[in-house]
Amino acid sequence: MFNKNISLIVLLFVLLFSACSKREIVIQKNKSSSLPENTWALEGQNEKDEDVDISDLNHDVSTETPTTMKESNTKGKMERVRFPVEEYRKLATTGNGTIKGSIYLKTAYNKHIFGSNTRLYLNPITSYSKQWYNESYIGGYKMEKADSRLYNYLRFTTSNDQGQFAFYGVPSGSYYLIGKVNCAGECGYNIPKSIRIATKVKVKGNKVVQKNLTRLAD
Repeated sequence: MFNKNISLIVLLFVLLFSACSKREIVIQKNKSSSLPENTWALEGQNEKDEDVDISDLNHDVSTETPTTMKESNTKGKMERVRFPVEEYRKLATTGNGTIKGSIYLKTAYNKHIFGSNTRLYLNPITSYSKQWYNESYIGGYKMEKADSRLYNYLRFTTSNDQGQFAFYGVPSGSYYLIGKVNCAGECGYNIPKSIRIATKVKVKGNKVVQKNLTRLAD
């Protein structure tokens, strides 16, 4: 009788221990499955899904320039040159260059209005982009919509709260560095304006290029 009681107690203990073990395994499994794996690989995975705004290559952003030229509504849209496929195919697609700087407007009192959390991009200098720079940015003409294939050759980054930005892994070559700063009363404007700024920059090899993107706020 005593031995039977002992056996019964041992059996109950084994069953109880087994149930607890299975329950613990289920809890651990659920906990681990709620955590993302390889979180480093998730960084930037939605970059291609973003609706990247390159409209300032077209005509909806103020084209005020350091020479105070402004886009005029009296000028008609200029036809873009044919997209030079072969010219773009010859561009380097990988590199080790770095471009760092700050984007800001300067007021008449030498106050800096930084472009905080704004999108900047590098546009390779080609016959296609030269037309945009000379005719639209400098000349103030409205351009027809840019060819969608251009997006494949642009490199993007975003500035921080202080307007600082950096591009990494930039292939050797010459680029237009482009961005925009939103400004209103602090720049002396009656209404908010989105001011586009563009400049040329050249990268070679693994060099680190310091280049600010700035202009006077008229």
